[in-house]
Parts: sequence; C-alpha cells; structure tokens
Amino acid sequence: MSVQSRVGGRCRRLGIVLLVLLAVALLRWGFQALADEPEIALEMGGTYEDLRERSTANFSQLIPGRVWFGIPKTDARLRFIDPQYGFVTPLARFFTVGFDDNRINGIRMSPQIEPLLLDDVLKVVLDLQDQWRRSGWVVIWPKDDPPFADTPEWRAQLQDVNKGGTTYWQAGDKYQVLLRVHLFNDYKRPDEERYMITLNLGKPWLPTHTEPPVLAR
Repeated sequence: MSVQSRVGGRCRRLGIVLLVLLAVALLRWGFQALADEPEIALEMGGTYEDLRERSTANFSQLIPGRVWFGIPKTDARLRFIDPQYGFVTPLARFFTVGFDDNRINGIRMSPQIEPLLLDDVLKVVLDLQDQWRRSGWVVIWPKDDPPFADTPEWRAQLQDVNKGGTTYWQAGDKYQVLLRVHLFNDYKRPDEERYMITLNLGKPWLPTHTEPPVLAR
C-alpha cells in the first residue's frame, strides 16, 4: 500500500470520527437546550404542591379554599404528564393553570412567546397534533372541525380574519383539548400577518361526534 493510500485512509477515518463527534455534540446541545427551558410540569387532577416540585419555573402562590388561576413567573413550556397521553409545548408567555383549592382542573395557554408568522404557527400546531396522534388522541369532530394541515385551503382559511381555525381532540375518556389559530393585530409589525394560538385543556366537557340519525321516509 502506498503512503498516499495510507494517508487517504487515515483522513477518511478521521473525517468519520469528527462527523460522529459533531452529531453527538449537536444532540447533547439540543437536549441541553430543552432541559434549560423553564417548564411547568403537571398532571390533570394533580396538586399544587406536585406542580411546584416537578416544575423548573417559579409559579404563583397557592390560594387555598378557592377556585383560582395561577401563572408561571417567566416564559415556560408545558410538560403535560400522563403515561400515555403526555405532551410538551413550546415556551409560552400567556399560560394559566386553573385550580379548585389545590387541585389542577384546567389549562389555558398560547404556546408561543410572540405572535407568529403563518409558517411558524403551522409548525407549532402540526407538532402538537403529531404528538397527540402518536399517543392516541383523536379528533372528535373530524368533519366539522378537522385537524390543521399545511395545505392551500387551510392557509387561505387562516388568512381570513373572519374565519381562523379550531380543532378539538380527545384522549380516551380522560381529557379534551381545544386548539385554535387566528389572525392577530400586532401593532409592533403592522405590515405582517401574525397569528396567535389558543390551547385549552381539561377533562372532557364536549360531546364527541356522532352521525345524525337517518330519518325514515
């Protein structure tokens, strides 16, 4: 084997090693970035004390004996805890958790820290829907309120200030979630179309879809 061949082989092996090390570093950076994000970790029906123990973001003080809403004291993502139906959102600025005494009974949030462009808002809602679909959530009114999709029809509907879009999902007999997208008048960027997402999560409060009965002729 010539010297040139041996040198070339060593360079190729070195290149492969460097690529592997780079991939590992990028993965570790990605996981660390997620770990560093403040989060509120909770389960429906869980306690205020459990939320405080599991979360890395500071949270409102308990108001015992009342129906009340608490908020994180910083932008935070939601980590919804359930063995089958759990999911994670992006960082949110508007984020409220409902309590009855010290028991969690609902969540209302916008999983974003600013109004988003249409491409970005679709990335968020499609990722949430993918998480739900993989873990067994189902759309409860697929004909009237189908899931969001990146299609020309959906884009046109979302760009219509009088329409927007809403879809409803259910996890077994445990939870329901409303996901809504609508145009937002962003005074900071008056020449751009920006959008807001609303996510409401709680125990089932809506009937699931049923086909209308066939009337006898």
